[in-house]
Amino acid sequence: MSNPKTVYLSLGSNLGDTLNNLQDAVFAINKAAGEVERISHVYQTSAWGFESSDFMNICLSLKTTMAPQELLRTLLGIETKLGRRRSIEDGYQPRPIDIDILYYERETFISENLVIPHPELTYRKFVLKPLSDIAPQFYHPILNKDTRNLIQECRDKGKLERTAFKLHRNRSDLFSHINFIAIEGNIGAGKTTLANKISEDFNGKLVLERFADNAFLPKFYEDQSRYAFPLEMSFLADRYQQFTDDTSQYDLFKKFMVSDYDIYKSLIFARITLQQEEFDLYRKLFDLMYKEVKKPKIYVYLYQTTERLLENIKMRGRDYEQKIAPDYLQKINKGYFEFIKGYPEQNNLIIELGDLDFVDNEDDYETILDKITKFAVRMPN
Repeated sequence: MSNPKTVYLSLGSNLGDTLNNLQDAVFAINKAAGEVERISHVYQTSAWGFESSDFMNICLSLKTTMAPQELLRTLLGIETKLGRRRSIEDGYQPRPIDIDILYYERETFISENLVIPHPELTYRKFVLKPLSDIAPQFYHPILNKDTRNLIQECRDKGKLERTAFKLHRNRSDLFSHINFIAIEGNIGAGKTTLANKISEDFNGKLVLERFADNAFLPKFYEDQSRYAFPLEMSFLADRYQQFTDDTSQYDLFKKFMVSDYDIYKSLIFARITLQQEEFDLYRKLFDLMYKEVKKPKIYVYLYQTTERLLENIKMRGRDYEQKIAPDYLQKINKGYFEFIKGYPEQNNLIIELGDLDFVDNEDDYETILDKITKFAVRMPN
């Protein structure tokens, strides 16, 4: 079949991480079954036809070249991959994911395992309400009534509450919705590498900290007490100028921004390196600047052990970093955690890297992306 058809699907979940079950299913459908065009709001609904915990429900529209039976096989495969286990007496039971074909254009189809339009959609407000978000004027091919009329006639009195969550067709759309994500971490954690990969893979504007030409940095590693204050002041001035310039200039050809630093790191490092009198003076200037800068919608902190950080620092071979002491790295980690605890209103995600190698191992990179995705989906729209 070469002519794409518009299909409407209903998705529900009431086992496990229900919201992310739905998001995973949308990603899978968009990848394997066709192009997801529209997604409804997410609704929390009571179980229909049996006693169980509440469901999360959505509807979506799909452009597909698959015939009905092929589409059904594909959707059943997605259900299985996401943990659905059907049995002969499956009936109405809790499930991690349930995907139903509601309409296939305005066609009718009947086989042993598939009936289109879905024979029970007119009785289910948890289907009709999200369907009305994306197809309010779509007419039932047999009843010749549109979705709005069917809702008015539906006698389903079960709970149905619209949530503040939003799902996305693919990760590129999700990152676009995030708008600005900051990747932070200790020296050698890999924040620049990860920011580069995300930017390249999902068409993001890359905002990188530029400090290679800082004349005080090599001197600081030789004599911290002498060069700490000029180093931190020069970093602050450079970061403020770079950060405000880079984050205020949108790129029309990019979907979002991803940075390998947040300007708050200036205060974290200054607290570690400066004497109290120096830090008090530094803090006054920093507070004025921090009020003016753009804040990330998600702040990701890559946590790595001191031992692995030292290995990474040695491998990348920057001469002026080779004398960094373990206790200095430990103080930096502590400073970041204190900052994260001090800003609970910020969307902070800590990712423990452990043995993950997101540079050379695609599965490990996928693990990182999955953690960010699941965190982002749980954020209210």
